[in-house]
Formats: sequence, structure tokens, C-alpha cells
Amino acid sequence: MSKNINMVDAPEGHAGEGFFATKLDQVVGLARANSLWPLPFATSCCGIEFMATMASHYDLARFGSERVSFSPRQADMLLVMGTISKKMAPILRQVYEQMSEPRWVIAVGACASSGGIFDTYSVLQGIDKVIPVDVYVPGCPPRPEQIVDGVMQLQELVKSESQRRRHSEEYKELLASYNIK
Repeated sequence: MSKNINMVDAPEGHAGEGFFATKLDQVVGLARANSLWPLPFATSCCGIEFMATMASHYDLARFGSERVSFSPRQADMLLVMGTISKKMAPILRQVYEQMSEPRWVIAVGACASSGGIFDTYSVLQGIDKVIPVDVYVPGCPPRPEQIVDGVMQLQELVKSESQRRRHSEEYKELLASYNIK
């Protein structure tokens, strides 16, 4: 048995003999951050990189994303990967609106973030034109490590998010700017 065990400091809270108390927001944020269920919306080469991210070598399941959902009603993390045409934008928006709150979005790759190399009339120049985006993952296509890093950045955002944020006036204004009710 190894004696080289490193103990981490306890999170901020009140500790005593046999008990530990903390804020409900922190506990809920920690639970949400470590149980994100992804909904892949893959249209091109970034989808292949996502498949590699979910495979055994990179194993996104380590971060609580074991269950890939192909139903928007059972997912809370939308990963948009690849080129999104303007004809596809309403479908993407419909998928986003079918997700229940709280929901988060990651734009994976240059095409989802900014249209990529396809500066044409038919390609949407970034999904943030139709839905709000929480994390952008750069690359064409991004490496699986970058996708994992994007999920980790989203986890940090989710951990620190107040439970009341989704009911705030700022959030309602953000959704109203996208004409989402």
C-alpha cells in the first residue's frame, strides 16, 4: 500500500466532527457539472472527432458524460459540430428549444463557431446567430483533447452558475434577443 496519498483541501463550508455543511448552489452545481448528458448535432468532420472523444482512448465518460442522448428532451448539453447551412438553422433552433432547462451549448469546430472556410450564401456564419453558445471549441477539425477541454470549461461554468440565473432578467433578455420564449 502506498503512503504517497495527497489529501485535497475541503471545499469552503463549515466542518466539524462528523458533519460538513456547504451552500446548496455549490452542491447542485457540482452535481450538474459532473452529469452533463450530451446531445451530438454532428454534420461533418467534427462529428468524427467527437466519436474519437467518446471512444475508450479519450473517454468523455470520465467527466460524467457517459450517456449520449439522441433525444433533446433527455439532454442538457448540446454539442453542435460541423457546417450548419441556413436551411438547417431552424431545425437546430427547434432542437435547442426542445431541451429542458438548464441547457448548455458547445460550438465545436470552426464551422459551428464562425462558418469556417465556407463563407457562402448558404452556410450559417456561426450558430450564435440562432441560439446562445456557452463554449466555443476552435479547430478545423478540433482534436479530441480540445473537445474534452471545452467540456471541462463548460463544467466550470456550470459549477459556478447560480440556480437562480435561469430565472434572472438578464437570462430572459438573452433568450428574448434570440426570440426564444
